[in-house]
Amino acid sequence: MTKQEQQNLEKKALEQFMSGKSLFGKDGAFAPMLKNFIEKALEAEMEEHLSDSERKNGNKRNGKGKKTIKSSVGSFDIETPTDRSSSFEPELVKKRQTILAENLSDKIIGLYGLGMSYRDIASHIKEMYDTDISHTVLSQITDKIIPDVKAWQSRPLEALYCIVWLDAMHYKVKVNGKIQHRALYNILGINKEGKKSVLGMYISESEGANFWLQALTDLQHRGVEDILIACTDNLKGFTQAILSIFPKTQVQLCIVHQIRNSLKYVSSKDQKAFLVDLKKVYRAVNKSVAEDQLLNLEEKWGEKYPIVIESWQRNWEELSQYFQYSEPIRKLIYTTNTVEGFHRQVRKVTKTKGAFPNDMALLKLVYLATRNIEKKWTSPVFHWSLVVQQLYIKFENRILLDLNTTGIGGTTNASEAADRV
Repeated sequence: MTKQEQQNLEKKALEQFMSGKSLFGKDGAFAPMLKNFIEKALEAEMEEHLSDSERKNGNKRNGKGKKTIKSSVGSFDIETPTDRSSSFEPELVKKRQTILAENLSDKIIGLYGLGMSYRDIASHIKEMYDTDISHTVLSQITDKIIPDVKAWQSRPLEALYCIVWLDAMHYKVKVNGKIQHRALYNILGINKEGKKSVLGMYISESEGANFWLQALTDLQHRGVEDILIACTDNLKGFTQAILSIFPKTQVQLCIVHQIRNSLKYVSSKDQKAFLVDLKKVYRAVNKSVAEDQLLNLEEKWGEKYPIVIESWQRNWEELSQYFQYSEPIRKLIYTTNTVEGFHRQVRKVTKTKGAFPNDMALLKLVYLATRNIEKKWTSPVFHWSLVVQQLYIKFENRILLDLNTTGIGGTTNASEAADRV
């Protein structure tokens, strides 16, 4: 590009900017400016490549090639210098690279992580940047995060988590042209600083205690030594799976799951009255009162609904663990609402997908959604300073608190706090 052409381009950019016209796309001024920059940079890379030793070996320039570059400022053709020995490997725009990864690829991955389909992403990129991108290229771009997904799944974890929630979501995935159901296992945890995070994410053909055992074993291999309280649904064998890996863990079954399962076996005409009596059990002020109310429930409804009453009695110890804590901890552990709330946010992203083409496509999208959700989890959970002190009293040496960190009162260390008094 001559000096006059450069001046004309700068003038065009200024005119477009002042008139409110877009600088992007086919007629925008940014694409030619970027084209000029890239071509000059490639020429400089070629000059550096053709060192004295290269030239002595007979290597020299051998014309130019052409290729179309897609970027966030539009699509444009560039001339790429070539050498006789074909040993030139440019760094700015690599061989066979057609998309500038630092801008457009990041935008595409960001849109994909918000739940947009490839068709919608291609339409958006076309509208915004006047650039056509095929579904194949979009898939290749989103596949770039697969190493990040695998690294995230195997990252080291902390030795102790105070509270952990375990639950599964269910999706459809295409396998050999047929639709199959997949269970996506998710494990959320709170560390002793009160920070929440997703500890693990796993895929299986169905939900079962055997696979949960594998997931918990994976947590152990990644560094988890102890879990104080685990909150789960009442899946058969789940408690045994947890205790086989973390034998000291206190297991709290989800009260809400138990209520839902109970109402399945209660006649619709009795459900309202039954639920009034049942609330007296799980909303009692302490375990002793709850057990008295459970006896009353049996006297009134036991003959008509023996299966329901037997289920509460059989699971009572694991259903009633929360009674030994004050309200802040009770709210955290008596249901799996924490992980279900996470699931609701994930489903907002995945709800437009009918069936995923494979397991990794499902993992990619849920991983990106999780990454966005976790950005909001910056502060300790509500009332954590009260919660952690109760846990410390209850579990003693299993939870070693460092008062010099910000995890407990929000102060930096004891001496600084004292200076402020």
